[in-house]
Amino acid sequence: MKGILFLCVANSARSQMAEGIARALFPADVAVWSAGSRPTQVRPEAGLVLNEIGIDSSGQWSKAVGDVPIEEIDTVITLCGEEECPTFLGQATRYHWGLPDPAAAEGSEEARIEAFRQVRDDLRQRIEALMRNL
Repeated sequence: MKGILFLCVANSARSQMAEGIARALFPADVAVWSAGSRPTQVRPEAGLVLNEIGIDSSGQWSKAVGDVPIEEIDTVITLCGEEECPTFLGQATRYHWGLPDPAAAEGSEEARIEAFRQVRDDLRQRIEALMRNL
């Protein structure tokens, strides 16, 4: 694997957390990106729950698919759950991990942050499993 792209719609929560986790876990020679079809802003809750597990994502920002070097990507993972995922037109091995959008969680602040934690933990398990299977 030379480059991995985590893809969703807003590039604000799931894909941002996946990027941070993968950057922390993959060797330095594997390039890691995230992007969205309609990027917005990184959700502060995403950075908060990554910091809880020792990952600093402060240098990350929401990006469009066209902002990443497509020629360097050989693995694409879409993370959309209930919404329509963006399309990646480059050649790549593709995976789909349909996860709920924690940014859509309702309730108290603690309940919303817990939704981010659950997705973070799911992503970490999946990324670790992907690494083992490469």
